Amino acid sequence: MPLQRLNAPLPRTAMLGYIPPMATNPPQLRPDLASARITETKRSGQPTIGMVSLGCPKALVDSERILTRLRAEGYGISPDYAGADAVIVNTCGFLDSAKAESLEAIGEAIESNGRVIVTGCLGAEPEYISGAHPKVLAVTGPHQYEQVLDAVHQAVPPSPDPFVDLLPASGVKLTPRHYSYLKISEGCNHKCKFCIIPDMRGRLQSRPAHAVLREAEKLVENGVKELLVISQDTSAYGVDIKYKEDRGHRAHIVNLARDLGTLGAWVRLHYVYPYPHVRDLIPLMAEGLILPYLDIPFQHAHPDVLRRMARPAAAAKTLDEITSWRGVCPDITLRSTFIVGYPGETETEFQMLLDWLDEAQLDRVGCFQYENVAGARSNNLPDHVPEEIKQDRWDRFMAKSQAISEAKLAKKVGKELEVIVDEIDEDGATCRTWADAPEIDGNLFIDEGFDTLSVGDIVKVTVDEAGEYDLWAKLT
Repeated sequence: MPLQRLNAPLPRTAMLGYIPPMATNPPQLRPDLASARITETKRSGQPTIGMVSLGCPKALVDSERILTRLRAEGYGISPDYAGADAVIVNTCGFLDSAKAESLEAIGEAIESNGRVIVTGCLGAEPEYISGAHPKVLAVTGPHQYEQVLDAVHQAVPPSPDPFVDLLPASGVKLTPRHYSYLKISEGCNHKCKFCIIPDMRGRLQSRPAHAVLREAEKLVENGVKELLVISQDTSAYGVDIKYKEDRGHRAHIVNLARDLGTLGAWVRLHYVYPYPHVRDLIPLMAEGLILPYLDIPFQHAHPDVLRRMARPAAAAKTLDEITSWRGVCPDITLRSTFIVGYPGETETEFQMLLDWLDEAQLDRVGCFQYENVAGARSNNLPDHVPEEIKQDRWDRFMAKSQAISEAKLAKKVGKELEVIVDEIDEDGATCRTWADAPEIDGNLFIDEGFDTLSVGDIVKVTVDEAGEYDLWAKLT
């Protein structure tokens, strides 16, 4: 059986051997999808490990690191349960729905393989896992690489072949070779009331800037065309190490972005909080050093809701900032996620959010309906919103954001754009503009003259049709 989740309500699972179809419309409403794409031929007698990686791209980077280290020790990577000597399940534990999906994935792996090692965010609650699945071989917490390796060694002893098993120069990648996530820090210093990530993954730990640059350089040298910079709070990068400069590189997001922009790849920033220094990134976008794209988790617009959330920069005048950014870089694309139905949210507060969307004119928008998370302080807030009202507000929010998206895309008809090719089949080429991140935003389709294209190519096109989320174009 392939390592594939069947009929999953939200396809936020990365699975070896499973190559999902390109995103359908509308695009995913949650920015936490990361798709695994890997194949490998097993040598005779080679111990093999499978992996199911759930959750966000940050977890996917952890999975890549684990598999790279196992591969260097002589382990093969199995694309299915039957071919694996054991299966690692990298779990997500943020929302109760994600916990349930993680437990389901663990159970499926146990049923299909029987030898399962659990890691990831849900691993911070070992009793929760063992209570549901007492047969798991081991449970480790998030980014506990050494403990995972120890558990694998105990379950499946390594058997390296020094003449065959060589560490790939770029490591094991679970994403297509033409783009790669680049994690610049771990953990988070914030205390948002609805979030337990700091409890699971710890406080902010920034990587040295020179180490990030070295990894990025190696990725680009090995053919990566797009670097997706991720962390729990990208704009806070370096604050824990006092923006230390080492080997000529300063650990500050503006300096890091400038350095990454010299490598010749697309550089896309995710999870950027709207701190004042973010405005210093905008000139880099105008200069073409990094993509004119910001993924900012605004979460809400009403200041009272933001205060109840205990959000950083809750008092920021975001509309003024957005106007300022567009004054410097008119073509900037803004994506964000929001929460509707947060405890205490009134109809007036929600209506302000809709009015704010009209003014902000964000390009790509995702939305969550609030749900309690075990251990989150928001659970104890008064005036929780009934489920039917949350659903109604979500429907109204998405209708508003869809209308904005459709109108903004219509203005791109006739324009020449640069796109990156993600996939090619008999029907055409599925691409993305610099305004679209993989899996979570829209696509651009080329259905004529695509036979000369290859996955990973960056080409110019002229847009001739627009939909609610996607574009169609011809090669220029």
